[in-house]
Amino acid sequence: MLQNGGPSAGTGVTTGMPPAGDDLIKDTTTQTFMKDVIEESKRQPVLVDFWAPWCGPCKQLTPIIEKVVKSAKGKVKLVKMNIEEHPAVSQQMGIQSIPAVIAFVNGQPADGFMGALPEAQVIAFLERLTKEKLGGGDTDLLKVADAALAAGDATKAAEIYTQLLAQDGGNVAALAGLARCHVAAGAFEPAKQTLALVPEAKRNDPAVAAARAAIELAEQAKSVGPADELEQKVAANPLDHQARFDLATALNAKGQRAEAVNHLIEIIKRDRKWNEDGARKQLVQFFDAWGPTDEATVDGRKRLSSILFS
Repeated sequence: MLQNGGPSAGTGVTTGMPPAGDDLIKDTTTQTFMKDVIEESKRQPVLVDFWAPWCGPCKQLTPIIEKVVKSAKGKVKLVKMNIEEHPAVSQQMGIQSIPAVIAFVNGQPADGFMGALPEAQVIAFLERLTKEKLGGGDTDLLKVADAALAAGDATKAAEIYTQLLAQDGGNVAALAGLARCHVAAGAFEPAKQTLALVPEAKRNDPAVAAARAAIELAEQAKSVGPADELEQKVAANPLDHQARFDLATALNAKGQRAEAVNHLIEIIKRDRKWNEDGARKQLVQFFDAWGPTDEATVDGRKRLSSILFS
């Protein structure tokens, strides 16, 4: 069960995805999945891009992920699976929304992401997966700022985002990053004002959505009550999923990300369908707000994958 990556409106292309460029990128079927993915992943990581012709965000992601995979020069391969023509594998893995990208290593799903991520985040994902730095480019400065913010240095990150905005006031990724810096400082109104500078056509950009998620989570924390009171409720009744959910929200606001993940994972283990899959959705929102390189995101994604794909 994966979260929808964005609007599903098409882009005018009705004949499917762009063709693969070389042997690093190929299409697979239910019959060839074992050879193309499971067996091949025992030699190097294999990304599986689950898509469909009607999925607009899939069309946004494919050129980006193909470019990054090619720049990795053989460190990883990309296999694309049309779930409309070949639904069996995605159904078996519990994938309900696309685009969804799952990384296979040594024959097993190891990590993944949802939605049409920007190039910088796809690069960060592959670098984490391969444990090697990929080729540089225009996204390097943004990556430095994102890494600083993920490490808790919002001041340094804000300086870099501001530098980028001085060069290009319409830099959507920098605007979103600066908004997240404001959230880290507890300045929610400046964060909202910064996001308001994003052009209307870019309001659904993944980086903007991540900043919006950070604001929403911070505001949610105001209404759930003190963490110590919620901890007492959970201790008194471990099956009080709402109290545990609220506790995760409060802990996230206090910067206790690993503990927040623990509580949401516990809800998913006990009752995956609780509150219309609310715990998983909140966990994904955490990941969106923290960013793909945050340690809690990396660990939480792996733990979530082990549950959903077991």
